[in-house]
Amino acid sequence: MSAEQNVAEQVLELVGSDAEAEVTVNAGTSALTRFANSFIHQNVGEEGATVSLRLAVDGRVASGTTTNLDADALDRFVADTIEAARVQPVDPDWPGLVAPTAIPDLEHFDPAAADASPELRAEQVKAFVDADPDLSAAGYFETVGVKVAFANSAGHRTAGRFSRAVLDGIQQTPTSSGSAHAAGVGPAAIDAATAGALAAQRARDGAGTFDTKPGEYEVVLAPECVATVAAFLSVYGFNAKAALEGQSFVRVGEAQFDSSITLVDDVIDQRALGIAFDSEGTPKQRLKLIDGGVTSSLAHDRRTARKAGTVSTGHATAGSDVWGPIAHTLFLEEGSDPVDEMIAGVERGIYVATFNYCRVLDPKSLVVTGLTRNGTFMIENGRITGAVSNLRFTQSFVAALGPGKVLGIGNDARFGDSEFGPGMAHVPSLRLGAWNFTGGADG
Repeated sequence: MSAEQNVAEQVLELVGSDAEAEVTVNAGTSALTRFANSFIHQNVGEEGATVSLRLAVDGRVASGTTTNLDADALDRFVADTIEAARVQPVDPDWPGLVAPTAIPDLEHFDPAAADASPELRAEQVKAFVDADPDLSAAGYFETVGVKVAFANSAGHRTAGRFSRAVLDGIQQTPTSSGSAHAAGVGPAAIDAATAGALAAQRARDGAGTFDTKPGEYEVVLAPECVATVAAFLSVYGFNAKAALEGQSFVRVGEAQFDSSITLVDDVIDQRALGIAFDSEGTPKQRLKLIDGGVTSSLAHDRRTARKAGTVSTGHATAGSDVWGPIAHTLFLEEGSDPVDEMIAGVERGIYVATFNYCRVLDPKSLVVTGLTRNGTFMIENGRITGAVSNLRFTQSFVAALGPGKVLGIGNDARFGDSEFGPGMAHVPSLRLGAWNFTGGADG
């Protein structure tokens, strides 16, 4: 039995028969190397463990977390959480605990990420910076390795581990900047030199921007933009809590999207990041959210599944009783179109490298407003002809992917850095028939 599993058992023993309880222990390392002006200026690392406890006393539910694993501290932590539950109102939607169940035998873990040295991260930073030594580079390289143990008072036990490596950086001229991003289960998944070269090209091409008129343009969106679109679809649409509350665009069984679009949540995929069970101990499964343009499923935890008269799809997260269950291992099916060929097919449009500061205006139609950043370019007669000043857009993400609106799907799928963080969405570039730009970055 691992140290994490021992701690989980210790917490359950402290709870005893006073409550229904589920315990999750996360333990591992996280390290970050930051750079600016093409020099490393910070290297930080953290190693530790977190205990999360959720329990129900006669249907009254409370939860808490602690990082203090001292025996006396755990005793106080459990006692405080039980006392907090006793003063709560009865939760009519408490779904109970997961019974002992089989968990898929898989892991997405690379020891090279968990044990990464500052020297290894520095080598990746150097490769990014050296891609264009005449520019000024900034960003970070992160490595993470985590072990997870779960146990509940219904007798369910499971454990897993995951890792990730993330590179996020920009290259800058005196008047412009370009970004690039890469992520994977370990450092070997990241080509820092290629990312640095892409960021440098965007920065150099972005010098001398000009303003363009607001309006509806055909667009080619890079994976970072598409990752944000996919993440917003997941968080605000395919979230069963949002759907049950009438706040989602989702109409299961309807062709709400272009027939070329297939979006799945799949921790089983060998490229995925994460573990095979959710925060309630439910095994995760491959879930088709969009199948050939048809809206197919919602992501459920045990709470929403009980309300909907169905079963959990394994998408509970800490806090999902408030925010709802979220699919966060997304894969948008790759196409066969090279990005250059998609651009070549555009008579007049805009290429966008990254979105920034996106906010939902209307969840029912998923109208989102946001800005472009670090690489926005005019396309004319199939060629990029110059850099455009950053633009504000106001656009329904559902409508943008609607029937007949997807004109090309790239062959360049990778993890994009969305507004909800890295590693959530593995997506290609997209060519879309219409995107509504409503002004400059100031309004």
